[in-house]
Amino acid sequence: MAKAMKIAIVDDEKDMRQSISQWLALSGYDTESFASAEEALSSLGTDYPGIVISDIKMPGMDGIAFLKKLMGVDSALPVIMITGHGDVPMAVEAMRIGAFDFLEKPFNPDRMSELAKKATAARRLTLDNRQLRRELSDGTQIMQKLIGSSPAMERLREDILDLGQADGHVLIDGETGTGKTLVAHALHAVGSRAGKKFVLLPCAAMDEATLLKRLFGPMEDGDTQLPAIEDARGGTLVLEDIEALSDHAQARLQSIINEQGNPPETRIVAICNLQDEGKTCETALRSDLFYRLAALRITVPPLRQRGEDILTLFTRLSEQYADEYGCDAPEVSAQEAAQLLQAPWPGNVRQLINLAERATLQSRRGTGTIASLLMNDHEEMRPVMTTEGKPLKEYVEAFERMLIDNTMRRHKGSISSVMEELCLPRRTLNEKMAKYGLQRADYI
Repeated sequence: MAKAMKIAIVDDEKDMRQSISQWLALSGYDTESFASAEEALSSLGTDYPGIVISDIKMPGMDGIAFLKKLMGVDSALPVIMITGHGDVPMAVEAMRIGAFDFLEKPFNPDRMSELAKKATAARRLTLDNRQLRRELSDGTQIMQKLIGSSPAMERLREDILDLGQADGHVLIDGETGTGKTLVAHALHAVGSRAGKKFVLLPCAAMDEATLLKRLFGPMEDGDTQLPAIEDARGGTLVLEDIEALSDHAQARLQSIINEQGNPPETRIVAICNLQDEGKTCETALRSDLFYRLAALRITVPPLRQRGEDILTLFTRLSEQYADEYGCDAPEVSAQEAAQLLQAPWPGNVRQLINLAERATLQSRRGTGTIASLLMNDHEEMRPVMTTEGKPLKEYVEAFERMLIDNTMRRHKGSISSVMEELCLPRRTLNEKMAKYGLQRADYI
């Protein structure tokens, strides 16, 4: 669950502070009160995890001066100003400086709750975006999210590192749910533009008119957001579902690409989502645009081709959900491990994420099996599923690796505890850990 946002209440009148605080606390907010602007400033720094509600007329530093100070500290901090009756010019001045909105006394508490809801939602989005930008500036951190030791994932990471250092436009394709957007993030994070803007535009989520305006402009009066092509200048522009662009939009994009120098001022990473439909990016895009984008190309592998990565991912995901829900992670039997490895995974990693959460919740209730969840996902499957036949030896080794990995994690790298639980002599355990690339240091 998302952590409750804070609301800082700044007012020199004690009764007003208490009244606002009590009302907002009933709405589930974590409030803190300050009797003066000077007192509040000592606690309200950059990345304050919430919003501010402040009176305008206060002794000492008034609300307008306080607002100016806050905007200097964090210009994206939502501040709701409380004004006296008839103080319209003062409210207009506050909005000009950067206030989120204002409430006029006597105000309706429901109106205050409504504004607080909008402001905290905006604040959460701002803080999430900042955290994402911090992650994007750390290529090592984001590459660690590309979990897996299969040959397919090794190649993918190598491709990301190679193409990340290049500066040309990139086309990413692959089936739904394989993690194409994460790959786009990683490309930006490991390249020379890591510290520059990263702008993501979901082309299929907008109608034609909105998409053209959001991508190319011009923006209307009052719009605070630049067109994506300008907003990403010097950095990376990711176009999700580029196949959703009309021929007209593709022509405009191609024209802009042609006008850019070499290296391009803005790197375009196009994500194509057509594999599931049996179509190709080459037929969906204008040929001139396709060949400009596809000079550098990454195809993200489907989950069914990643072998024992499936078990590794399931283990990590179920452990994360177990921590979130305060329960034990589900145990995987040998047959369930084989079924996980053999499933066709049409939804790929996204489907595995959903399965891991449902399996964890099911385990907490003490009901059901992983096999039953898989059967529900794939009605055509039977208890023994065969989509891509593999030798029995591969299934046994994958399960064995998962079992040792899980046991090492549970015992935090204690070799003696793992030996006892698995009834293995030390030499055998060491040999198997070496065989599967498991290092004790990773579990301590």
